[in-house]
Amino acid sequence: MSCVHYRFQSRLTYDSLQFEGLNITVGELKRQIMRRERLKFCQLKISKAQTDEEYTDDDALIPKNTSVIIRRVPAAGLKSSNRRFVGHQAGLSAKSSQTGDSSLLSLEQLLKTENLAEAKASEEDKLKAVMYQSSLCYYSSRVAALLRISASGGAQGFPAASCWRWTTQTERES
Repeated sequence: MSCVHYRFQSRLTYDSLQFEGLNITVGELKRQIMRRERLKFCQLKISKAQTDEEYTDDDALIPKNTSVIIRRVPAAGLKSSNRRFVGHQAGLSAKSSQTGDSSLLSLEQLLKTENLAEAKASEEDKLKAVMYQSSLCYYSSRVAALLRISASGGAQGFPAASCWRWTTQTERES
């Protein structure tokens, strides 16, 4: 069996892909690599490892025992799948209702938003939401609920500093 040695530009080691015959087409190599690496929604650019000459034609033949470098590029016409549009929803924050700008999201809505960079909210609310979301993986659900209360301004008569002292004590006890 013949093989082609390939590596992604970000990797250090080569993997081998076996095939029948003396040559493999660039298009078939791309399909097999995408299936093997479980890649979706991207295109592959293949170039020779020794000369950095890029294979542009999918019908070009790659001889056996050749080393190639693979580069992933976003598929043309597809948007990134990790972004989520946050539209205007009811329930505005107190600050946005005071300023009269009704297009801003409340802090409670921001805490549930995945893409804060494109969310329509004040910078202060975005920073609070970032701090809250970044600390979720470190705390239990009980502490996360207290963080949510302190991020939204705290409960009436319950300062955030005493909230932190209480949570650190209960976390040490359990």
